[in-house]
Formats: sequence, C-alpha cells, structure tokens
Amino acid sequence: MTTSLPHDSAWGHVTGQSVFIDDRAPLRGELHVGVVGSPIAHGRIKSINLAAAKALPGVAGVFTAADLHHNIWGTIIQDQPLLADQTVNFIGEPLVVIAAEDRETLKIAKRLVKLDLEPLTPILSIGEARQQQQFIAVKRTIQRGDLAAAFASAEHVLEGVFENGGQDHFYLESNCAVVYPGERGNLEVHSSSQHPTEVQHLVAEALGLKQHQVTCIVKRMGGGFGGKESQAAPFAVFAALAAQKLGRPARLVLSKDEDMVMTGKRHPFQTDYKVGFNAEGRIVAAEIHLYSDGGAYADLSTSVLERAMLHSDNAYYLPVALITGQICRTHTPPNTAFRGFGGPQGVAVIEHILEDMAIYLNKDAYAVRRRNCYEGERNTTPYGQVVENNVLPQLFDGLHASADYARRREEIAAFNAASQTQIKGLAMTAVKFGISFTTRFLNQGNALVNLHRDGSFQVSTGATEMGQGVHTKIAQIVAEVFDVPATQVMVMATSTERNHNTSPTAASSGTDINGAAAQLAAEQIRDRLAACVAAHFEQPERGPLEEIELDMVRSHAHIVFEKGEIYHRDQPELRISFEDAVNMAYLNRISLSGYGFFKIPGIGFDKEQGVGTPFRYFTNGVAASEVLIDRFTGELKVLRTDILMDLGRPINEAIDYGQVSGAFVQGMGWVTSENLVMNPEGHLLSHSPTTYKIPNIQDTPRQFNIKLLSNHEAKNVRGSKAVGEPPLLLGLSVWAAVKNALSYANGRQLTGLKIPATAESILRELGAAEAAHAPQPVA
Repeated sequence: MTTSLPHDSAWGHVTGQSVFIDDRAPLRGELHVGVVGSPIAHGRIKSINLAAAKALPGVAGVFTAADLHHNIWGTIIQDQPLLADQTVNFIGEPLVVIAAEDRETLKIAKRLVKLDLEPLTPILSIGEARQQQQFIAVKRTIQRGDLAAAFASAEHVLEGVFENGGQDHFYLESNCAVVYPGERGNLEVHSSSQHPTEVQHLVAEALGLKQHQVTCIVKRMGGGFGGKESQAAPFAVFAALAAQKLGRPARLVLSKDEDMVMTGKRHPFQTDYKVGFNAEGRIVAAEIHLYSDGGAYADLSTSVLERAMLHSDNAYYLPVALITGQICRTHTPPNTAFRGFGGPQGVAVIEHILEDMAIYLNKDAYAVRRRNCYEGERNTTPYGQVVENNVLPQLFDGLHASADYARRREEIAAFNAASQTQIKGLAMTAVKFGISFTTRFLNQGNALVNLHRDGSFQVSTGATEMGQGVHTKIAQIVAEVFDVPATQVMVMATSTERNHNTSPTAASSGTDINGAAAQLAAEQIRDRLAACVAAHFEQPERGPLEEIELDMVRSHAHIVFEKGEIYHRDQPELRISFEDAVNMAYLNRISLSGYGFFKIPGIGFDKEQGVGTPFRYFTNGVAASEVLIDRFTGELKVLRTDILMDLGRPINEAIDYGQVSGAFVQGMGWVTSENLVMNPEGHLLSHSPTTYKIPNIQDTPRQFNIKLLSNHEAKNVRGSKAVGEPPLLLGLSVWAAVKNALSYANGRQLTGLKIPATAESILRELGAAEAAHAPQPVA
C-alpha cells in the first residue's frame, strides 16, 4: 500500500500544463461576458440606461433582470436577486450583464451603462445591525444545565466582548465560467465551482430550462477554500444567459479586484461572553452569544452560524453552557463558506476566554487548557454528542513533551525580563473539529467506476478537485480494492452527466463521502471478478457454448487480489493475471462497471432544540507556537510551531502533511495579517494583492514541526480522518501567543486584542501597556 503517491496534478501544475477555465482555447464566435455592479452600498434603483452600451460596436448583447426566467436564488433561503432590479444592497451587486466580441470592448461598454440610483443609508457593521435589529433568519440556542446556579457557585467570573474580522479566500483563479450552447437548447457549463450540481440547477432555473438540459463540468479549480461553494453559481448563470440568448459560446472571467469586491468573505463575528470558573482554572459555566455578519443576503450564513455554535466548546468540557447565535444583516457582499465554515470563529472565542482566564489567575495557559480538556467522564458536548475515541489528552501531553514546552516557557520569561526591545510569547491551542455536514441530507454521494479491458479504471464522483488531492486519494482507494498500481486509475473531471444530485466538496468530507462511494462501486466489480475467477478455477475448460454463471451467494473470500494477480488462497498455483481476468469477465458478459452510493450513518441534529449527533467523528489536533514581537513597530515573527494531529490512518500521508501545513498558514494569516479595510461608504479598500496581506514565505514559522498521531480507531473510509479544515484552526496558537507576549509587557493585564492581530493593533496594545505603566504627573 502506497501512502505517498504524488498529487495527480503535480506534474501539470509545475510544468504549466494543467488546464484551468481561462486556459480553454476560445471557440469561433465566443463572446466575453462581464458584469456591471452597484457603485453604492445601499440604494433604490430609479432607472438603468443601456442605450449607449448597446450602440457600441462589438457589443453583442446587454441583459438585465427582465431577461431572466427566474431571478431569485439562495442556497438555503431564496432571498437574493441574481440581477438587482429594485434595490441595491452592497457595492458590486450585479445589475447588468454585457456580452462583447472582445475584452477591451467589454470594458468600454461597462462604463457606458448609466445607473440612476437613490442612495439610502447603509448598515456596515454588526453593531449597527444589532442596534437596528436587522437580522437574517431566527435565533438559535444550545443550552445545558442551570446557568444561574452555576454562575452563583463560581469563584471567579469574567465577561466581555470579543471580535474577529473576516478573511478573503484569495484563491489564485477568480470566479469564471465558459458556457457552450448545444442542440435542443442544451447548455454545457464549465465552471470553477465546488458544487457542480448547484451550478446545474441554478442555471436551469434562472433560464427556464429543465435540469437535464444543463451539464456542469468541473475539471479543477485554482483554489476554492469555500468561496466557490455557493457563489460560483451566479457567475455561471451570467455566462449561460449570454450563451442562451445569443446562441454563441460565452466566457466570463472576473479580475482579482472584481472578485474581491463582489464576493463574500469569512464571516466577521462579535461575541458577548461570560465565564465562571474556580481558582484552579476549571470552567463551571459559560454563556456565549454569537453575532455573525451575514452581509446583505442569507447565502450559507445559517449553516455557518450553526457550526460556530457547535464549536464554541472546542476541545474543552463546559458542564453548564448557554450558546446562542444570530445573523446580522449588513449592506456588504453576502458572506459565505470559508475553510472551517464557522468553526474557527466559535473556537476563537473559547481560546480567547481560556487565555484570559490564565492571565487573570496568573497561571500558565497550557495548564488551564489541559484542566478543561475533554477527558474521562467529562466527554459530552453541550449539544449532547459523546466525544468518542478521545485522544485530546494524549495530544496535549504528547506535544507538551515533544515541543519542550516547560523549558521554553522558562526561557521566554527570562528573555522578556531582560529585553527592552522585543518580547516573546508561547501558547498551545487545540482543535476538535466535527466532520459531516450539519444539514443531514448533504451527507450522501455517488460514484461510477468503469473497468476497461486493459485493466485500467475511469472513476467519476461528485468530488471536485481544488488542489486538496481528493482525486489522488480516491484513485488510491480504488486501486487498493484490487491491489493494482494507482497509476492504472484515472479520476475523471466532475460532471453532473455522470454524477447527479451531488453535495458540494466542502465540510472536509470530500474523501469521506465520495471515496466511500467509489470504494463501494469498486467492491461490486471486485466481487463479480472474484466469482468469475472462482468459477474459472473450478472448471478451467469450457465448451464454446458454455458461459460462466456467477454465484454471488457463496463466499469468495478464498480468491485473493495481490500485486496485479488473482489467485486461490489455498491453492496458490491457481492464479491469473488481473488483465486476463478482466478480459475473461468481459467475454463472459459480466459487468465491469460499478455504481456506489454512500450516506454517512448515525448522524442527526435537532436545530430547534439544539441537541443531537451532528458529526460522525472529530478530527483533533494541538499546536504550540512561539512568537517574537518588536516593541517599537509591532512586527511579528513566528519563531517556531509544533503540530500534533490525529488523522487516523492517512490514505496519502504526503498530501495530508501538505494540507496540515497549508491550512495552518492560512489560519495564521486570518489571525494576524489579513485585514479587510472598508471605508465609511462601504467600499472595500483592500481588494488586491497590493492592499491585502496574505502570509508570504517570510511569515511562516522559522521552525515548523508536524507529526501525525498513530490512531487505528477511526470509523471512516480506510480508517482515515478528514484533514482539509481542522488544521486551519490551529493558527489560533499564533494569536494566543501574541496575547501571551502582551501579558508580559502589560503586567499580566487583560487586553482588548482582536482578530486579526496586525502589527498596528499589536503596537496599539503595547502603547496602551506603556501608558498604563508610565509615571503619572503629580497635581
């Protein structure tokens, strides 16, 4: 079994041969499509004058909401117009679609559209929305125990407000689609989307087609991170609208600036909290009220909020808890899925609380976290799910030893006492990330496996490849069923033509669901081959009119697939090559295709009552990060990070290491440098690589150690565990280390540090600490 097979696109990526949407060669008559967006955050549409744009030579078509068969969409709540026709509710909200012969003409035409908008006062923050009671959907609650009694018994109580900002997905390939019109009104849509089925369904609905008239194909994405789970679909509709109306191929490709202005981000949160605890730092009660910024429309905000609530405990037992959640409506682009899907925002709150508890009690934060960790009988979440196969204590203890935490803590204290120019901080945080969609019906998938006569396979699933290696893992799963080289397995471009009614590749469940479905499909073929070979071994000579009849009732466990051969376990001299067995099955009219369907068992969550088992299992990990801060500039350097993750038995260890390191750095960016700046009118100012700071190589830890815990208890495909999202939350260890460093500078006082902890915000906290300790003038 190989666990380090290279990513199936690795060679293509490094040689530039991988094909993305805009790499597709243009067809004769192909049009370029663009969108005219609102220049104001909130207003009433009085009129739209299209005359000048339509008259421009080279413009093939100009379209508005009136040209759509159906104009309202929404993944969960249908509340968003594809093209605004009455009011505009965020800057960049699409109003007009233009199709032109070339991109230069398209740019000119967009400027010729005259919008007459009556400005209205926008709501641009969670605070404003709360004050004006502007909410989306209903308030949700999770509650356990008698809160009043628990707080009355607490020796200490802390309360406050915690804020975290959003984060742009910053995928390298912006939203894009190419649509080819076909016969009988059919459309073939190539989209950079995590959810081909939603693209298919929305295009059909918006254009008045049946779903079988639209095929969506996703070869790969140049990054997604959740940003293309729902929000890729409208852009595919705009290209499809031009293709349908004009009968010509149509291509829409957003620039990076357009993409960042028009699309949603990670949800900012504002959280009111109160925590009661004893002198040893053990929590006795927690009250957490989460308010998310949903933006102008619902999008995926209800599900994001639910996951934030379900992760507000993180790795820590809350004996008595009240957790509520409310989505605020603002006049900003609808915020959407982002790697972690609300989990990071919920986890950030409890990690902030624990760090502050440690400062308040003058204790090491590791000891406080370890004391509150799920362990023994303290193993049930506030929503009633038991934390099974709990390795969190083992992870905490193991990393404490391997990262040499105790010695380094002493060295840091000594360094900070001596240095007047720099301060260091150290923190260890954890992640307990629930794996499954919290919406139960999404936890299903199907796969088609075709075995060809030369022994090679084509595999089709609903999983989309965005760089995470899901196709490579699925190829390995299928290859291992037959014990043939994974190079004999080709995972095809995802297409709604072969895999229908699929769920998005999200919630870290792409391999869990689609890999399991592919395994089931492959096992169907293997079982038929085993029966065929068994019958052949029993009667190797047959007449010209005799055909092998399969006995699928009898066990064929004695038939062994090994290294490209199939043999009898008890009579190993009876053997046949895999390829010969495949041809024998074909000649005997035995199906060499398999269709697998998989649904995650044992899950269910009552959203009204806030109780249930929303997750099949948890992926767990811990990280210890050490930071160095310049006292005069606030500049932050991550000196060292140690990560210990429980990923079960990895299908592909090399890919998993890549996912752990990449997710951690992206999470570190969220909590440090990635700052979304908006002006008072609602314009996003940080909408390009020049103004939005993602981590570069100099920001990564100088010493970066990653280890995987050996765990053979995972109840998942091949004993593996999901890896895509959980390590991102460990980036919080860097932020917690900054808080720890500041506590040395301000005499162990609590700070108002938010997320992200930019150099400017760190410097402000250092300035406040210096002012608090400066000699006061005597009157």
